[in-house]
Amino acid sequence: MIPTLSRSTISPNPTPARMTEAELIEACRRQDRRAQKELYDRYSRAMYTACYRICGDFDLANDALQEGFLKVFQKLHTFRGESTIGAWMKVVIVRTALNRLRRQPQYDELPLNYADEEVDWGHTALDVEYLEQAIRRLPDGYRAVFVLIEVEGYKHQEVADLLGITVGTSKSQLFYAKKKLREYLKAYV
Repeated sequence: MIPTLSRSTISPNPTPARMTEAELIEACRRQDRRAQKELYDRYSRAMYTACYRICGDFDLANDALQEGFLKVFQKLHTFRGESTIGAWMKVVIVRTALNRLRRQPQYDELPLNYADEEVDWGHTALDVEYLEQAIRRLPDGYRAVFVLIEVEGYKHQEVADLLGITVGTSKSQLFYAKKKLREYLKAYV
């Protein structure tokens, strides 16, 4: 005989792990701590990776991640659903990481013609770990622009707006970041 479930044995509210994205967002808006933890658990690893690539420092990346998630929960009421929650959160968290770096940026302004030069990366396969280490060695300004453009896919105008710099500075920072990386990776390229 198969037991039947009465309405009283079925939970009317699913656990956060079983919630759809829309249900999870709504529960987070109601300040449901379990839902907030679930949202954090679903997205923290990807968001930390972006923070770490921008900051280049474990502690700074962790601080940016925590501060970013606090902002996400505080501003969740402004999420209109025009993109995925992950894309919306990434903007908030990337901006938080950039603000951390902005406190001590080192940007070099160069004429625009230098910024348009291409760096030849060669055709050798790079060891991913070595490349990550080389990116972490870049100065903060170079690293932030490189990660935003080459890794995260932002355009120069978007990077300029995020960092409060000119498009020319963004281009020159990318040029010098690639040049520095080429130096660091010369044994592999």
